[in-house]
Amino acid sequence: MKKIASLLFLFSVALVNAQDKKEQPKSQIVEASCGQCQFKMKGNGCDLAVRIEGKSYFVDGASIDSFGDAHANDGFCASVRKAEVVGKIIDNRFKATSFKLLPEKK
Repeated sequence: MKKIASLLFLFSVALVNAQDKKEQPKSQIVEASCGQCQFKMKGNGCDLAVRIEGKSYFVDGASIDSFGDAHANDGFCASVRKAEVVGKIIDNRFKATSFKLLPEKK
């Protein structure tokens, strides 16, 4: 009986440890810009989009206006920038949990 109790205890500890080690989402570097102005996506107005492996997705979880004037010379409507993002593609949209615009290389 003690052996069974010990085995059950060890099994439950192993199970808890396995659940704690859930895979953390990894960041990736992507191209970011205005979907309509730079990536030629269909939509109304100017919306933030990312291009991952050659395919463009509108972004949920970050706004084009959160990164300055989109219509400035270095804004998303005038240029394609690099961003470090974390998220998933769901229903053909990029659901961002983190979106960090990287500095422009000069």
